[in-house]
Amino acid sequence: MTLEEIAVFGGGCFWCAEAVFKMLKGVVSVAPGYAGGVSPDPTYEKVSGGETGHAEVIKIDFNPSEVSFKDLLTVFFGSHDPTTLNRQGGDSGTQYRSIILYTNDRQREEAEKFVAELNRSSQFGAPIVTEIRPLNAFYPAEEYHKDYYDRRITAPYCQIIINPKLEKVQKEFAYLLKSHGR
Repeated sequence: MTLEEIAVFGGGCFWCAEAVFKMLKGVVSVAPGYAGGVSPDPTYEKVSGGETGHAEVIKIDFNPSEVSFKDLLTVFFGSHDPTTLNRQGGDSGTQYRSIILYTNDRQREEAEKFVAELNRSSQFGAPIVTEIRPLNAFYPAEEYHKDYYDRRITAPYCQIIINPKLEKVQKEFAYLLKSHGR
């Protein structure tokens, strides 16, 4: 029996990240939430207002015998711009920063090594600004944020912003997708 592991990433809007990671094999669940700040019990309004120091993140429960942490890092860095400080697309503010909140020393080491390799490769044309910090607490987002894409697939935001990310991941990381789709 393989134990599940947790990964926590922030790379802009958690609606996008949730939809991306739900497609991957070995991913048991994905939950949007808040982490990386100092305020206890954050709300969407407080986080959006920049009052908490938290970022919009996703908590991924995954089976490491089916998908590795390195695979998750690959998709994470391939599905957002890790070179823009506190901004993803039209979203700006510290709540949209690129951040990895590790849950153990192995994840920290893998993340640091991954970022160092990306910086050496100059793949993104600019230095990686992704924060790598320990996960102190994860606060689940309000219920209306969960499964946002699946519940609003025809909404303009989903069509214009999320769909292109999903298409990119489906094309570039097909080998990591669940065979039965979403």
